[in-house]
Amino acid sequence: MSSSVDATSTSLAEDLQDLQLDRPAKGLKSVEELEKLTVDEHLSDIERSVYLLSSGQEVQRISVIHNLPDLLRDTESHDECMRRVVPKVREVLHLAQTDMQLAATSAFLQILQKNLVPIQNYSQTFLQTILNSVDSKDPDVASAWLDTLLDVIDLLPKEVIKKEILGSAISKGQLAQSVQSRLACCRILGKISTKFEPFVIKKEILPVVQSLCQDVDYEVRGCMCRQLDCVARGLGLEATKSAILPELVELTNDEECHVRIAGLETVVNILSLLDAETCGTTIIPLVCKICQQAVQAEDATLPVVATQLGKLCHGIADNLTDEQKQWFIDFYKKLCHVGLEKNKASSRVTTPVIDKDRGGSKESDLTDIFELEDKLVECRKNSAFNFPAMVLFCGAKQFKPDLHVTFTHLCKDPHFMVRKTISGGFHEVCKLLGNSANLIQSDLVALLKDESIEVLKGVVSNMPAILDCYMSSGSNHTVSESKSGPLSDIIPAFLASENAVFTSNNWRLQEMLMNNLSCLNKCYSSENIYNKVIPILRQKLLKARALPVKVAAARSLLKLTRKVKKREQRDEIFHGLIHEFCHARKCYLRNVFVDICRIVIELYSKKFFKETFYEYLLELHTDSVPNIRLNLCSILPDLKRLLILPTDRGLLQQLDACVRKLLVAEKDKDVTDGVQSALEELDKIHIPMQSMTRRNLFEQDLEDQKKEEEEKLLLDNEEKEMKKEEEAAEKKKGDKRNLVSAKKGSENGSSSKIPGPRKGSRAGLSGSNSTTKKFLYPSHIAPEDGKDLSKTKIVSPAPTPGKSPGNKVQVNSNISKASTGDSNINKKRVSSPKLSRLPLYNSNPNLHPGRPSSPSLIPIKASTTSSTNKTIKATRGSGIPAPGSAGTRRASVPTISTSRRGSLSGQLPTEVTPKAKGSNGALTPSIKERKKSR
Repeated sequence: MSSSVDATSTSLAEDLQDLQLDRPAKGLKSVEELEKLTVDEHLSDIERSVYLLSSGQEVQRISVIHNLPDLLRDTESHDECMRRVVPKVREVLHLAQTDMQLAATSAFLQILQKNLVPIQNYSQTFLQTILNSVDSKDPDVASAWLDTLLDVIDLLPKEVIKKEILGSAISKGQLAQSVQSRLACCRILGKISTKFEPFVIKKEILPVVQSLCQDVDYEVRGCMCRQLDCVARGLGLEATKSAILPELVELTNDEECHVRIAGLETVVNILSLLDAETCGTTIIPLVCKICQQAVQAEDATLPVVATQLGKLCHGIADNLTDEQKQWFIDFYKKLCHVGLEKNKASSRVTTPVIDKDRGGSKESDLTDIFELEDKLVECRKNSAFNFPAMVLFCGAKQFKPDLHVTFTHLCKDPHFMVRKTISGGFHEVCKLLGNSANLIQSDLVALLKDESIEVLKGVVSNMPAILDCYMSSGSNHTVSESKSGPLSDIIPAFLASENAVFTSNNWRLQEMLMNNLSCLNKCYSSENIYNKVIPILRQKLLKARALPVKVAAARSLLKLTRKVKKREQRDEIFHGLIHEFCHARKCYLRNVFVDICRIVIELYSKKFFKETFYEYLLELHTDSVPNIRLNLCSILPDLKRLLILPTDRGLLQQLDACVRKLLVAEKDKDVTDGVQSALEELDKIHIPMQSMTRRNLFEQDLEDQKKEEEEKLLLDNEEKEMKKEEEAAEKKKGDKRNLVSAKKGSENGSSSKIPGPRKGSRAGLSGSNSTTKKFLYPSHIAPEDGKDLSKTKIVSPAPTPGKSPGNKVQVNSNISKASTGDSNINKKRVSSPKLSRLPLYNSNPNLHPGRPSSPSLIPIKASTTSSTNKTIKATRGSGIPAPGSAGTRRASVPTISTSRRGSLSGQLPTEVTPKAKGSNGALTPSIKERKKSR
């Protein structure tokens, strides 16, 4: 019995399911039943769409309408969709909700834009639905369909517009229609006026336009007034002067403020269409009248006048006399000071008014006062927005007498919105002023010192353009400590704005400031960049909270470091980055080091990165924090792209060892996935050979070569400057010696008449007329001018432990290089060792023990024979670097013979003993000479 009941119930359930599939179900009670109906393999897309439009839920119907363009795009289902789905959609839209209506507006427009349906079919189906839906009672739905209709008009040919739309639009503009229909008619007529010929517009559209301009509802008059611009362009100049201008003049004098505002905006838009005569006789007097009425009434038209004044003056500038031009400039000044006069401020103070009849007191309406103040502030704000246009109107030459004071007032306006607006257009004013931009230097400094973040944002965001204007003006190109100019005041204020910016939570403004600091490399000296700008960037790189701010600070820091001239300063910056970030105790700083390396790869040459940051970056693969190892994995492919074989074979081995260790020892799942993805990308990268790169230079290689040449040029310039400084110091020292010698000669009463030594002779070596004792010195040591070498003390240093004493002599500091007349003696200065061009290589000699140290002086062996006779032996000691050492050359000591005056021989005597003199100054013969004479 029970089995028969179960079988009966099962068959009934199957019959019900079949019935549900055959006819639409009206009330779906469960999700399972809905899925059986909607997700059925036996139903096609067209059948499912029809079923859901008939019986589906609201969200399912919206989905079908959204997918309607896709159904029409399919060629197989196109005809069936137009036959079954589109009629169903039009039927559903009559009672559809707002969401479905909005979905249909978008779908119908896409169908026409993508040409999914022929124009004839579209006008018979979709266009009729659009025209009917424009009259919807829901204002939001009607506005959406009206916007769709206006977009469709641009895509339809004029024949279809004239046949399907023009008649409907004219009928909507009749006085018997609702205000909503007449407003729609105004917008449709303005849109289709540019589609037809002038005679069609004059015959069928112009009468309706004139009727709507005289409509009883002010909204209709205002809406039609805004469309007069399009109608005038369709009609032409002559018809506009006779038919449109009278209506426009009347609308600008309308009793409603809304209509007058629309009239002023239309006047501005129609200026380009009118000729000079019409502008001079009609438009200019009309505009002057509107401006005067707005200032007197201080109503809602005043902010609009301030907004449109820039375009208005620019449009009629060619038709103005000098007096009229000055009138508009003076009127603009009034707009910039509206609401700041003391008398008006006192008149707006609220005072209690006593009502004697009611025996009470009441205050004036505060709301009206606040609204008036807001209008006046908005007027000044709009005037500040139009300031660049007014500068263009009056000219840069007339800026100082006409607008300079007004500009200063706007920069110091009590309301921050006015200052914000003027700061946003400051760079445009600078460009227009050109060489006269120095006039507004103090105003820029005042804006940079403003407390409002919104004001600072306008200046800081455009600071590169502002500095370029000052640089191009030719005032001064760089700022040094000893040079004063506009930039010497602007840049410190720009740097000081960092304090106010970082007190706020606007990290986007902080990022913008850090990025814009890099523009100082064009106008700031290398020393100022290193001492004033780079410390700020390094501090924010360490302490800024937002990561984008840190990255921006790092980018600006590395850009400015390329402009630092001194190698020691660059080395200090790079050492600081490695020490403070790569070896930092805090993990987030070590993570930032990876981002710094990305920027270095982008800005610097491959060679520089490989020799400076490569090995330090790979050290992070052993970091204890997984996020750092994960971030490192993302940069590994970039490291492989830097390598060139066979030069970088060792670096490639280090990279392979790093990846191998991460693959074997990594336990974190995310890092493991990152290593696997990096490994896949690494396998795709081919390392070029050095010979191939020389033959085939790609765009990236050329760019890298350019970066490397810039780095070499920076080092070469540094060497040249060092040589210039040395030459200048030597010249200064020589001038000082000449001055001292001249002073001594003047003290003696007369200059010496003793002739100098002849060319090729060495003074004091031999000769019967020698009156002072002279000693031989090595070629790199020469006595100073005016020194008596007979009194020069040569002190023998104390013996060094582990070395033979008595070998070297310390020469007194007063012995230096002197310019004697020995031009035939070959003097070779011991050159300093050639340093590497790599900053980190030269910074710490302990890292490179194989690098030669600075050469020492040539040791001099001294021996004393008596208190009056002193001899010096110059020998080639072991202190001279070997010839094979990098960047050094053996200093050559010339051999000098004393056989006769001025003679040179190939051997240097080991000892030279001057002859003794008698009391009368005559030379005393030696013992050997006495024996020979006997």
